[in-house]
Amino acid sequence: MDILIPILAAAVRSGTPILYATLGEILTEKAGVLNLGIEGIMLLGAFSGFATTFATGSPWIGLGVAFLVGVAAAAIHAVLCVSLGANQVVSGLAITMFGTGASALLGRDLIGKTIQGLSPVHLPLLGDIPVLGPVLFRQDPLVYLSFFLVAGIWFFLSSTRPGLSLRAVGESPQSAESVGLSVARTRYLYTLLGGGIAAVGGAYLSVVTSHMWVERMTAGRGWIAIALVIFGIWHPLRAAFGSYLFGGVGALQLRIQAAGTRVPAPLLLMLPYILTIVVLVFIAVRKGKGVLLGAPAGLGQHFNREERE
Repeated sequence: MDILIPILAAAVRSGTPILYATLGEILTEKAGVLNLGIEGIMLLGAFSGFATTFATGSPWIGLGVAFLVGVAAAAIHAVLCVSLGANQVVSGLAITMFGTGASALLGRDLIGKTIQGLSPVHLPLLGDIPVLGPVLFRQDPLVYLSFFLVAGIWFFLSSTRPGLSLRAVGESPQSAESVGLSVARTRYLYTLLGGGIAAVGGAYLSVVTSHMWVERMTAGRGWIAIALVIFGIWHPLRAAFGSYLFGGVGALQLRIQAAGTRVPAPLLLMLPYILTIVVLVFIAVRKGKGVLLGAPAGLGQHFNREERE
């Protein structure tokens, strides 16, 4: 147990940035918009969060700016896909390439600099619970915020009228428009919100985890988040489980390296991505048997009100 608890605690910390990105993508896809630009948005969030914290000394201001930068990047995707009817796959890939290049260019002078980021907060009473306390309640504030975010999005989607409207737009935009819902407005709102949440996931890496900026520091976590949306069947609670599972694999490979194993380090670094491939293969096989459920029927489809009329 002395070995297991630190690994589980590290799994929660390592899985949190992926969880933010996954939740943001769930909101976006529930509205029927596919955003493959999550990797680029996370990089923009990581850079802007670090740069702002470096300039102001406040990690909370840095996280706020990262959120707004994510909203701005997602707005480009929304304009292209919702208003102009551009191909959502191409637009998302362009956002990823833009975010990768822009963050590398703008962050050149900040490489090697450090900031005072957020630190873990030991919650009274809850942090003293055996096993659960060290794993869940001796973490940083963004981990605690992610707990509320998972529960809040789950409740919002399953039990509220705006959540029902969001799901209606994603499932059948024609039907949603016919009962008075604005498909364009809904898709804009949740694409922007999803981009902002994903950017906070990127900022977590620079402001909370490492306290420094490293080029391409997301290391493919945005792509893993997109895979986890499918793994979690567009459900926030399952997305949390998947994020912590992937975070646990990453934490485990670090422990194995620290133990001095003879297994080559590059092979250990591949573990989370190998797991991603395994999950996608499993899902593809299950989909072939008609088991996959939960994907919005209108996902990736452009909707034009004039064409409907």
